[in-house]
Amino acid sequence: MMQHLPSLRISSNGRFLVTSDGHPFFWLGDTAWEMLHRLSLEETRHYFNNRKKKGFSIIQTVILAELDGLQTPNANGHLPLNDLDPRQPNEAYFDHVDRVVSLAEEMGLYLGLLPTWGDKFNKKWGTGPEIFTAENAKSYGRFLASRYGRWKHIVWILGGDRIPENKQHKLIIEEMATGIREGHEGALISYHPNGGYVASDLFGKASWLDIDLFQTRHQKGFREYRFTLKARKRKPTRPVIDGEPGYENIPNLLNKWNFQRLDAADIRRSAYWNMLSGAAGYSYGCNEIWQMYGGTEAPKFGAQFSWKEALDLPGAHQMGILKRLFESIPWQEMAPDPKVLAEMNWIWQPRKLVLSTADRDWILVYCPGSQKIKLKAGLFRKIRRTAFWINPVNGEVKRTDGDSGPVFSCPDKNQDWLLLVLLRQAADQWDYSGITLTSKL
Repeated sequence: MMQHLPSLRISSNGRFLVTSDGHPFFWLGDTAWEMLHRLSLEETRHYFNNRKKKGFSIIQTVILAELDGLQTPNANGHLPLNDLDPRQPNEAYFDHVDRVVSLAEEMGLYLGLLPTWGDKFNKKWGTGPEIFTAENAKSYGRFLASRYGRWKHIVWILGGDRIPENKQHKLIIEEMATGIREGHEGALISYHPNGGYVASDLFGKASWLDIDLFQTRHQKGFREYRFTLKARKRKPTRPVIDGEPGYENIPNLLNKWNFQRLDAADIRRSAYWNMLSGAAGYSYGCNEIWQMYGGTEAPKFGAQFSWKEALDLPGAHQMGILKRLFESIPWQEMAPDPKVLAEMNWIWQPRKLVLSTADRDWILVYCPGSQKIKLKAGLFRKIRRTAFWINPVNGEVKRTDGDSGPVFSCPDKNQDWLLLVLLRQAADQWDYSGITLTSKL
């Protein structure tokens, strides 16, 4: 008999996610927004299998999808609603959603499930149409909760790349959240705003907001860590996650004529900047995968090849390295610790960030590109420490040439690096055998 995945909970300090059986949960998401709309069940299985092998833990997707999700049928030829009415769900469409939800659990994946994309309550741009009112939003939320409330591997994400711009918009979200909460007891709920906003900017006082998601920009060099650090200061304390960062292989600033595209190095920087700022996880994205571009549809933002080809772009592999690294260290006991650095972190230079445990037995430094990392000399005075260089490109780990510190010369100044500094006894216990990227992935 298939074992149900444990539900997710907020950690005791409010900063992270844990499973109901007490294990730390690393949110490594993939933004597969059009998956329910465009993929068949077998295609979904293929996609899930690839993501599971790479280490992804949660898939973010949308029931009422962005790309004309109300009036263009899904892969099985079904529309989600009868007469564009949220109170009249089409059983055939939701039967497919049921199967995907079940398949995700079978394959050990959580779902970040969006009831709708934001153009269905605030068109702003996109296809729409706007179909939600406060009344039918609550009814739709209750329907979803009654249908999926028995599943424990779902995190509900409201919004869908929109912010509420008036009282009616906000009431729609509040009522949808109420409908879900009434019928899916214990399920976590978050909100996906459009770029430049944090969920708590909009619903910071809402009792239903459990996770503080935000969206940054599809821009090279964008300093995502500012959003994580800002959100971590909010009260009440919530886990903070970049739910939509810059996507691999998307044109810089979304300009499809721009010859510059975000690559694996951009993805790594964004991910490590977020994680070393104290995030509870990170969501990867890829230009061809979010839209599940198959080669026959109109490509968005200059999609270049099919989603199946895009599954194995290097950035996706390297997100697995990030997750395995963090799972090998006591990351939920660590917090941002910039005072460890003995150098100026100039704003015009790629910023170095530090996480450490309260006793500084474990210190992790991310260096986006530099010749040296300088740490406070007092950390090494009368204390025996061991340091390791970690290559975020392939996961290779090696001890530094010397253990004395406090200045460490990067192995290659032309790429980013991680430096892990441990007490000797911790170094002897650290198991990094599973971090290195292998061809099996």
